[in-house]
Amino acid sequence: MYEAPVKDLNFVIKNLINLEELIKISDYQDFSDDLVDAILEEAGKIGSEVLDPCNLSGDHEGSKRLDNGDVKTPKGYKDAYESLRDGGWFGLEAKEQFGGQQIPVTLSAAVNEIWHSSNMSLALCHLLTQGLIYALQKSASDEQKNFYIPKLASGSWTGTMNLTEPQAGTDLSSIKTKAIKENGHYKISGQKIYITYGEHDLSENIVHLVLARTPDAPEGNKGISVFLVPKFIPNEDGSIGKKNDVTCLSIEKKLGVKGSPTAVLQFGEKEGSIGYLVGEENQGLNIMFEMMNHARFSVGVQGLAVSERAYQQAKMYALDRVQGIPIDGKKGDPIIDHPDVLRLASTMKAEIEAMRALAIYGGFALDMTKSSESEYWDTKSSLMIPIIKGWLTERSLEITSNAIQIHGGMGFIEETGIAQHYRDARILPIYEGTTAIQANDLVFRKTLRDNGKGITDLLDEINKEIEQTGNENNQILEESCKKMSIAINSAKNVVQHVVSISNNKKRPAVSGVNYLMMLGYVFGGWMMIKTASKSQELKSNKELDEEFLDAKITTSKIYLTSILPKIESLSSIILSGDEDILSMKQEWL
Repeated sequence: MYEAPVKDLNFVIKNLINLEELIKISDYQDFSDDLVDAILEEAGKIGSEVLDPCNLSGDHEGSKRLDNGDVKTPKGYKDAYESLRDGGWFGLEAKEQFGGQQIPVTLSAAVNEIWHSSNMSLALCHLLTQGLIYALQKSASDEQKNFYIPKLASGSWTGTMNLTEPQAGTDLSSIKTKAIKENGHYKISGQKIYITYGEHDLSENIVHLVLARTPDAPEGNKGISVFLVPKFIPNEDGSIGKKNDVTCLSIEKKLGVKGSPTAVLQFGEKEGSIGYLVGEENQGLNIMFEMMNHARFSVGVQGLAVSERAYQQAKMYALDRVQGIPIDGKKGDPIIDHPDVLRLASTMKAEIEAMRALAIYGGFALDMTKSSESEYWDTKSSLMIPIIKGWLTERSLEITSNAIQIHGGMGFIEETGIAQHYRDARILPIYEGTTAIQANDLVFRKTLRDNGKGITDLLDEINKEIEQTGNENNQILEESCKKMSIAINSAKNVVQHVVSISNNKKRPAVSGVNYLMMLGYVFGGWMMIKTASKSQELKSNKELDEEFLDAKITTSKIYLTSILPKIESLSSIILSGDEDILSMKQEWL
């Protein structure tokens, strides 16, 4: 039984970010502590009572394509979807003028954690729709915004993102889908694969955001345009019209997220799919990347979510399961009393809390790009997104694996349900840009482009905050802050090294994933120093539950002693290992 970590989310939102700065932004002036409480409490109830009950059964049943091309989602999905729709949850980030809630990403990230912990397969529909709303609000015409966003925000319609083709995965420059202008719209023809919720029975219409080329478009990425292609062509009043020429050819059989239908879509098999240009011709990649950037952040939150879900299940199992007699224990004591099980559970909890704090802080950074200091926050958030996407999703693999380990042999048996989280987690470092793609972004666009200035400035800023924390806490956190300062200095040395070897681009590319993971551990440590410092302050002021705050301080220490040292091994690999890798000949493999 999943229980939303409402208290922990509340702690992060109200104590680790600057709410006073957030409400200065005009879009969020009505944001308040009471709003946070109300939304998280209600989201938690829906997660536990509505989404969670069809999670395991949905994994076993899966979505199925019918002979006529329709797709039937698992039992319970439609009712759960309607609960989200009726509660107005699809419009969390949509502006009020379009019928949305207009809440900050800071809070919607917390809600998304709850959704994806309770039922990742179902919540993917919500995630893609949010992403389409985000892209349209930034790039669509006023007419398109007013026509499409209210339907998406209400949940009457859902959205998808259509990039990948059989011959074009990461390399979008080679897409072949065609768009020919005709009578004020475009006729779209081509095939797209890996389309999450590309066909389903949950909403009355599905709006596909599709990358395609016009006949006279330049070669490569510069010749890509983006189009809205609805499943049903809407009438002028917004009602559903005739079926568009979009066909679901098949639903993929997958390792995980089996309840989510991943479709192969054929556009224009007969007379051509009707599509509507968003923005201008040949500007599609920039528009699609706006949606993808939002999605990459959200996938990072998924990594946190599945980790939390697996941790909760493993913890409850460890508190209940009796096996052997623990050291200094007695017969009948549960396995949590075995030191190694305690080690696994404790480090899982510590890392998840660091991941959660970083995800919420990342959402805050995205919100602050709307502030008067937008340039500063643009730089900060652009540095954080590939790390949030890469680090949180990669770490979810080990955390969900450790959850199985705690279950022992029963973890390998599908009946317990813990294996589902391990399988579901495996897609996260792959879709919306693999970890290597995030690393390339971090290395080449975010580090080498300015010779490491942006990331070095951020590390200096973090170090200054760490030093100040050590002084203000009367040496309570002095040892922890020293560890963080050493880690930051190691990271800065690595940044300098990456810049110094950039003449041979293969060398920083080989080290890219290790570089990303190293910075993830640094940022996680930064969040845990914030956590320990604020917990100590609240404890001194007799605020919040003392046991809760003591646990926070302890998990912070566990992170800094058991997880942060991984930075040194990664640093060592980066500083000395790239040339050896590049010396390997392919024929030797």
